[in-house]
Amino acid sequence: MQRVLSLLILARGRGESLNMRGAYLEVLGDLLGSVAVVVAAVLIATTGWWRADALASFAIGVMILPRAFSLLRDVIEVLMEATPRNVDLAGVRSHLLEVPGVVAVHDLHAWTITSGMPALSAHIVIDADELDPALECATLDALNRCLTGHFDIDHSTLQIEPLGHRQHEPVFHS
Repeated sequence: MQRVLSLLILARGRGESLNMRGAYLEVLGDLLGSVAVVVAAVLIATTGWWRADALASFAIGVMILPRAFSLLRDVIEVLMEATPRNVDLAGVRSHLLEVPGVVAVHDLHAWTITSGMPALSAHIVIDADELDPALECATLDALNRCLTGHFDIDHSTLQIEPLGHRQHEPVFHS
C-alpha cells in the first residue's frame, strides 16, 4: 500500500524534473517487482513450478530496462547541453527576426539547464536607427516576450549588437 501511495504522489510531478521521473520509475519498478514476486510465490506454492521465480526476475528486468534507457537518454541530453527536442532553432530565429528593428540573429544556442528548464543565448543585430536606449529596452522586452510566449523559454541571454559589430567577432561564430 505504501508503494502505491508513493507512486500516486510521484506521478503528479514526474514530468517536472528528471529527479522526480527517476524516483517515480524506481517506485514503479519496485511495485511491479513486488507484484511479480508475489505472483511467482503463489505459483510456486500452488503448483511447485520453481521456474516462476526466474520468470518473475526476467519480467522485472524487461520492465525496467526501457524506462532506464529512456531516463538515461534524457540525462545525457542535459549533460551534453543538447538542443531541447521541443525547440526548433530555425523557428526561434524566424520569430526573433519578426521583432521590429531586428535585422539578424547569430550565435543562436539552446540547451536544457535542468529538465523542464530550457535556456537560450543569441546575438541580436539591430539597425543603428533602433539603438537608442529606450528602443533597445523595448526591443529586448519584445524578444523576451517572443521567447516566452512562443517557445516557453524563460531563461535567455541576448546580446544586442549594431549592424557592423559582427566583423569584430571571431570567424567561428555562426
